[in-house]
Amino acid sequence: MTSECTFISSLLRQRLSCSRLVTIGLLIVVLATVLCRPAAQASDRDAALWNALRSRDHIALLRHAIAPGNGDPPEFRLGDCKTQRNLSMQGRDQATRIGELFRAHGIQSAQIFSSQWCRCLETARLLGLGPVEERPFLNSFFNDYARREPQTRMLREWLDQQALSEPIVLVTHQVNITALTGVYPGSGELVIVRRSEAGDLTVIGSIETN
Repeated sequence: MTSECTFISSLLRQRLSCSRLVTIGLLIVVLATVLCRPAAQASDRDAALWNALRSRDHIALLRHAIAPGNGDPPEFRLGDCKTQRNLSMQGRDQATRIGELFRAHGIQSAQIFSSQWCRCLETARLLGLGPVEERPFLNSFFNDYARREPQTRMLREWLDQQALSEPIVLVTHQVNITALTGVYPGSGELVIVRRSEAGDLTVIGSIETN
């Protein structure tokens, strides 16, 4: 009887062990599903945004890459990068990677327009997507909010005149993007906007590049 009880006890321990293994396995599957689902959804969403940008009537608003600090020094002078807040090495790497993202999604070249601030111009050039054209209405008004409305109006009027037959990228500042779209982008974030036939602008999503 003792040997039979020992055998039965051993079987129960084995079954319990197997049950625990199955439970742990199920938990791992559930956890992996929960963790991977947001990443998969984000990937699908980003793919849709890149597809939209390759089509007509879409614009990418790009906040300049990482440039530590806020605003600009008191001695700021346009055209003198030494007086401005500039991209860090991390920011330069980020701008280069953003250009690689464009190419990886089938956009080898684009119309690139930039603020005249050095951190925007450097971001735009490091994209490697084509010549960079300066546009004053993309300049920051962080230190002069009286320029917010007239500059945003000029940007809207300019966008209304563009053919948008190929990808167009505007490299600018957080305040400018927020004034136009209501979105508060991070450094290097792309905000994708669709222009309707009536000229209305609609944000369809954003792509983070950190």
